[in-house]
Amino acid sequence: MAINPDTVQLPQNWEGSVPEYLTYEALIKAGKRPGFDFTYQSPLMGGRTQKGGVVIDFDFSDPPDLAINVQGVYFHYQFGTETGARDKMVRAQLAGNGVTLVFIDEDDILEDVDYYVEAALRYRDYSRLGAGG
Repeated sequence: MAINPDTVQLPQNWEGSVPEYLTYEALIKAGKRPGFDFTYQSPLMGGRTQKGGVVIDFDFSDPPDLAINVQGVYFHYQFGTETGARDKMVRAQLAGNGVTLVFIDEDDILEDVDYYVEAALRYRDYSRLGAGG
């Protein structure tokens, strides 16, 4: 069942997008524990403060070789090709460290968040940058 993002009530202290929040909640529903199984908004390689650094939306300690990034349609696909190239570079950087970065597109999250989160937890990438794109 599709979700209208305008109807989602975010917690007052939430620092992120509606699709990220829906993904966070779906991960908890799937049995993942924040702060134990995964970290939300994990800075890697210097985060946003250093050139070449990135912030991963969901970085997992269980399983330790998985990361998930939520892809906003406008910013990651329509804003410009530079962002898509950067996303591919980040994926390659993480792969060099033995981590699989799975992207989940915003429109897929709004269509069926549980399905796409479960697929991502099985290392399946249906995003425009993955097998689905």
